[in-house]
Amino acid sequence: MSSLLQHVWILPALMGLSFLTILFFGKKLPYKGAEIGIFSVGVCLLLALGSGVAWIDRSNNPPEEHGATATAEHAGEEGAAEEEHAEEEGAATDEEGAAGEEGEHAAEEGGEEEHAVPPVLTEKTWFSSGGVDFTVGTFVDGLSVMMLIVVSIISLLVHIYSTDYVGGDRRYTHYFAFLSLFTASMLMLVMSRSTVQFITAWELVGLCSFALIGHWWEEKPNSDAALKAFLTNRVGDVGLLVGMIILFFAAGSFDIPAINEAAATGEIRHFLLLVASCCLLAAVMSKSGQFVLHTWLPDAMAGPTPVSALIHAATMVVAGIFMVARFYGVFWEGFSIGTAHVNPLAVVGAVTLLFGGLLAFVQSDIKKVLAYSTVSQLGYMAMALGVGAWTAAVFHLFTHAFFKAGLFLGSGSVAHSVHSFDMKQDMGGMKRFMPKTFATFVVCSVALAGVPPLAGFWSKDEILAGASGSGGLSGYPVMLWMGIVGGGLTAAYMTRCIYLTFFGEPRGKAADPHHAPHESGPRIVVPLYILAGLAIVAGFANFPFGPESIKLRFEHYVEPVAGYFPEISHPTFTLWIAVASTGLALVPIGLAYLYYWQGRFHGLTERVGLARAGHTLLVNKYYLDHLYTGVIANGTKGPVARATYWFNQNVLDGIVNGTATVAVAVANWTYRYIDQGVVDGTINGSGAASNGIGQALRQFQTGRVQQYGALLFGGAVVLAGIFVFAI
Repeated sequence: MSSLLQHVWILPALMGLSFLTILFFGKKLPYKGAEIGIFSVGVCLLLALGSGVAWIDRSNNPPEEHGATATAEHAGEEGAAEEEHAEEEGAATDEEGAAGEEGEHAAEEGGEEEHAVPPVLTEKTWFSSGGVDFTVGTFVDGLSVMMLIVVSIISLLVHIYSTDYVGGDRRYTHYFAFLSLFTASMLMLVMSRSTVQFITAWELVGLCSFALIGHWWEEKPNSDAALKAFLTNRVGDVGLLVGMIILFFAAGSFDIPAINEAAATGEIRHFLLLVASCCLLAAVMSKSGQFVLHTWLPDAMAGPTPVSALIHAATMVVAGIFMVARFYGVFWEGFSIGTAHVNPLAVVGAVTLLFGGLLAFVQSDIKKVLAYSTVSQLGYMAMALGVGAWTAAVFHLFTHAFFKAGLFLGSGSVAHSVHSFDMKQDMGGMKRFMPKTFATFVVCSVALAGVPPLAGFWSKDEILAGASGSGGLSGYPVMLWMGIVGGGLTAAYMTRCIYLTFFGEPRGKAADPHHAPHESGPRIVVPLYILAGLAIVAGFANFPFGPESIKLRFEHYVEPVAGYFPEISHPTFTLWIAVASTGLALVPIGLAYLYYWQGRFHGLTERVGLARAGHTLLVNKYYLDHLYTGVIANGTKGPVARATYWFNQNVLDGIVNGTATVAVAVANWTYRYIDQGVVDGTINGSGAASNGIGQALRQFQTGRVQQYGALLFGGAVVLAGIFVFAI
């Protein structure tokens, strides 16, 4: 099994091969290429699960260190250090690097001691330039193995779901081809060894999202949404490139473990780490929809719903969160997370979770409610990383993938039935028509709201405990209360979403007697059941109670214990936080019940000026789209267009017109003096000369034979004289 950890590159390679096979041969296959994609991602899931088993075994039985402490590879070192360790199946050789400090350190919980668990690293030279080797390879630890499993599960369910949802689509084969490439890109990103490889995978994820968001590009809103996503992410990618360049020159290496260890051991100046962290934060803000670069993410709902589930649950939008988790040594030192009480990452995350949650209240489109919910939950993850709760952030990424994918696919199931996403106009009363979809949607909503004992409660509670400073963390009290309030907002807007969709009387298309809504087929419903089940049990992966064999297993297997990762503290379960967060989830649910089911509190926006102003602000999405489109884009396009028009009229046209005027003058002069004076004069002069010569010669043509004979005789005499005197 350990060989799987050395050959995880097979997973993205398999999905890349699936992309090419579907693209070139898919239309000739019985199921138009869908079968290739499903088979490939199914194999990837099996390999990912096998890698998970291998990593668990490696964590439980870490390889023994031989000789000097294994450390991360530094610039100039070639390849990776190899260690041999005995396993039950026999001897196996792993290419080790960034192995961490030798020995062991006490765990935070129960005094349990943990040995360093070095990652499994492989490396090959990609190309060389200017004496620098650019390498590709794999970086496999608990974080990457967890991501491989999550991406494979969500992608497989999305593939199966899509066979029904986009059945008969005009670009069915093209759709499945890009699903495969999207999956391959994300799988490559989570196992990337070097920063160059990481950037390549990062951009491939963005390219695939552009193609899938704009899948129905014939409709202008869809193509506009794809372009908006692409261009907004390019803004953040400038920060990514600058940050990675700074880290290369600071650490002297493209190797991710080496960069992290250099940051952790003080080999890189704090100022450089601070600047690099701020630059990389810009990339996180765009890719992971953080305030104020989140505006592309709700518009991305223009793509097919399964694409929305894949993007928002396990691939594109979590790429930024994964980057912070992967480069945590850089951020930990750059933002002084362990010693400060505020930093840019924590602030951005906290603001995002609060402002994103508020925007979900005023949406009529069910997918946009979930999109702003994703923005808010990504804010939780960013805030958790900013306050030092690394495991809590990654654990929330893990649980969120399941219940958010279930919600997106559930919304697609409803919309597939009524042919609309508008909750206010075309839904209502869907519970009676779609009981299976309703049940799964409620389960995933409760998990999202953080109600115990579902998955969202355990991961969100751990984030709040981290912000409170429990377990030796610095403590970020402002972020703690922002997180608690954000949890209440989540419960309230999801209750609103459930009511408008499934309760009340059918409206619009849902009430059409000629096209009555109906439950979706098994290819849609079965993935919903699986995701709802995972939303129930996934939280117990990091259960904080019980014997060591079941306690905090996620933390034990996923959090790195090596030199490339900083020594962090772990929050402990805090009863008052759990009670407060649960209460602030249940109370908004009760208030939403009174508002929607009982009809209380209606008319606040008409009676209260502040409520009306707040509602207007939310409806206009804080005027950020107006700022970007109306002020910045149009403010740039208008002056540039006017300047270009002036340049065209006064410079380019002036040059063209001036050239034409000069050409006419030159032509007139040429005609008058060259053509008429010289050419015609020469020709006319030649004619006059010829005529004069002809007239002169005519004098010799008298018609008298005697005269002709005399001339011939005279000529003969002259010739004879020439011959006599010359010869």
